[in-house]
Amino acid sequence: MRLFPARLLGLLLAAALGATRVAPLHAEPARVERMDVTTRQITRFHIGRDETRFGPLEFVGGLEMVSPSRHFGGFSAMRFLAPGKDFIGVADTGFWFFGRVTRDAEQRPTGVTDFRMVQMVDEAGKPIDDKWRVDAEGLAVKDGVATVGFERDHRVAQFRIDPDNMRAAFRRLDFLVPKHELRMNRSFEAVAYAPESGALKGALVVVTERSLDKQGNVFAAVLDGPRKGVFTVVRSDGFDVTDGAFLPNGDLLLLERSFTIMQGVRMRLRRLPADSIGKGKVADGPVLMQADMNYQIDNMEAMDVWRRADGALMVSLMSDDNQSILQRSLYLEFLLREE
Repeated sequence: MRLFPARLLGLLLAAALGATRVAPLHAEPARVERMDVTTRQITRFHIGRDETRFGPLEFVGGLEMVSPSRHFGGFSAMRFLAPGKDFIGVADTGFWFFGRVTRDAEQRPTGVTDFRMVQMVDEAGKPIDDKWRVDAEGLAVKDGVATVGFERDHRVAQFRIDPDNMRAAFRRLDFLVPKHELRMNRSFEAVAYAPESGALKGALVVVTERSLDKQGNVFAAVLDGPRKGVFTVVRSDGFDVTDGAFLPNGDLLLLERSFTIMQGVRMRLRRLPADSIGKGKVADGPVLMQADMNYQIDNMEAMDVWRRADGALMVSLMSDDNQSILQRSLYLEFLLREE
């Protein structure tokens, strides 16, 4: 789901999107475009203030990213392939992106290197130019496979990860949510694997952005495992889901966004308890942090949770700039206090 500029002080909302399918072995790989990314370090999350603690989250650092490439931006989801270092992501323009976060001696992010983007392709290996077919919004990674949630052409599809040779999906998954309940530009935004040790036993979970049931709750589903089935998430205060990632204890951390002309864009992080996720349940949980345009945020769409080498639990966020000169591609990093 994308936000488009309307005023200098605000961002205007807009944009909108199975059986197994195997890509032929003879298909040609898509062209990899390597890009120079210039970054500016963000040292304060709350603009003009030195505070670093925001509820249970502690701001570590961030980056504003720019590139001269016309394909750069539109980042909808990201996951680390190596904790805090190498990452993979999807853009809602129908591209994969890959890169590496560099760090200083204190483990604060200092830049992005080895950045490249690859256009998604069809079964014949041809780039897909029709955006409605490749409006990628959610991403989960496991065992060398990327599972992607798409809007408009609603689907959850799996791809083998090879940064230099990304091919078409080799499988589509049954997403369980009745297709007629999915809204054109409000479907699969969060795609995440639960921890193997938790009650969901490593299940894949999908949450829509704003496909609502009759009670106004957001459709979601556990796609496999002991709690397989459709559930819903309480929608509150005008916020919509933009991503999600599981915490080690099995709770689901949701990234959410809101926009109004009066308030501009806002973001928040909400924690859904593990026992509220499963077939027939209605999940809700506390807000851990909320930020508006007095903070270093933009259209925050992507998130991952990972462990730092010293054991700290980290939360990384990335924004979708809609390839607009009035918006920014941001990378933000927080430490989540577990006490």
